[in-house]
Amino acid sequence: MNGKQNFSKAPAKTDLHMHSVFSDGTDTPDELLSRVRAAGIGLFSVTDHDSIESSRIMPALCAKGGTRFLSGVEFSCRDQQGQYHILGYGYDPDAQPIQELVARGHSYRMKKLRRRLDFLEQEFGFTFPEEEVRRLYAMHNPGKPHIGNLMVQCGFAESKEQAIREYLNRLHEHSDCIPPGDAIRAILESGGIPVLAHPAFGSGDQMIRGGEMEQRLTRLTASGLQGMECFYSQFSAEIREEMLAFAARFGLYVTAGSDYHGTNKQISLGDTGLGASAELPEGMQRFLHEIEGKCAG
Repeated sequence: MNGKQNFSKAPAKTDLHMHSVFSDGTDTPDELLSRVRAAGIGLFSVTDHDSIESSRIMPALCAKGGTRFLSGVEFSCRDQQGQYHILGYGYDPDAQPIQELVARGHSYRMKKLRRRLDFLEQEFGFTFPEEEVRRLYAMHNPGKPHIGNLMVQCGFAESKEQAIREYLNRLHEHSDCIPPGDAIRAILESGGIPVLAHPAFGSGDQMIRGGEMEQRLTRLTASGLQGMECFYSQFSAEIREEMLAFAARFGLYVTAGSDYHGTNKQISLGDTGLGASAELPEGMQRFLHEIEGKCAG
């Protein structure tokens, strides 16, 4: 990473949650950086699922300056109490703990791909051309959007959304998943900051608020969680304020992210709910101070 950055003032625009072709986004790193700059985003992170490839590539792409990049990743986690998405920021991509966890998450995703393809064939009689199946297996982290797009291509569904909703989501078999404590520990041991992504959203349409959120944060902070994504594209003002109150109560960092996926989701870069002229909450000011020296660009 480059030398120490001055975050005494917040960047013009911040978006710390987006995805590239290394997971379920549609933009290459070059394309993503071009769109980030066009959107006027001054600080960004690419948080691909179970992949740190963008964190290896982006520092060199950002070398000309003007845009600051923070290493990022997102892990899908589950334990007996529920599902979680854990973001990691500012870690060292060469650290062994983060590399081992990425490899573990990737192996789980590939097993899940096989189960999903088998399910579609057994339950609905959907089979795909061998070359398309090989293409799925050659991807870094194939997921539901990739299979959904292929189903549309083969005429099995009218849209990716329908393919996921009416077919793929019918598979309820529990698969291997990373426990949140393991993700938090690997991020910390790699010099990073573990953050709970879109904390009010659980599995599917599940909403987690009030006492359930408090219990969840009590468990996760005991494992070392350090932050919450309180500014998020899909949060209402009411949810955002509740999450900010929880972050303050637990002394957690605050982050902002859109969850941009390119054409795979109708979410715009920079759409985080954090207004350009808004006064930053104390938790976000502390986060920006903490990442000084961890950014490229």
